[in-house]
Amino acid sequence: MSSLKEFLEKCNSLGTLRLIVTSSAAVLEVRGKIEKLFYAELPKGKYANMHEEVFEFHLNMDRITQVKFETGASKRGNFTTYAIRFLDEGEPALSAFLQWGKPGEYEPGQVEAWQELREQYGEVWEPAPLEE
Repeated sequence: MSSLKEFLEKCNSLGTLRLIVTSSAAVLEVRGKIEKLFYAELPKGKYANMHEEVFEFHLNMDRITQVKFETGASKRGNFTTYAIRFLDEGEPALSAFLQWGKPGEYEPGQVEAWQELREQYGEVWEPAPLEE
């Protein structure tokens, strides 16, 4: 069984993503790639971290109990969306949508990389506990 850390490392193959975090009062969306991750263990849990020029990313891996692959119809335009949801107690803590260029345009090989991960992990996947 794979860990979330291993899965996040494989997400680099997805290319440019729209990373979305939603709270009860706000939504934050940034475009970037999941790359150059580094890890830290804090009192609140084990974190995957990433520092980019315009954003920083910190994900408490201990809180993610499921990873879910979803396709959908775009809200604007006529194309398929591809998302990975990182769930904390059944609710999305982080959503990662394939994103590049204009809506509905994807980088070469991006959809195939998403499909390969879904085939490897299944539509809903529960990560193995992180090693101490």
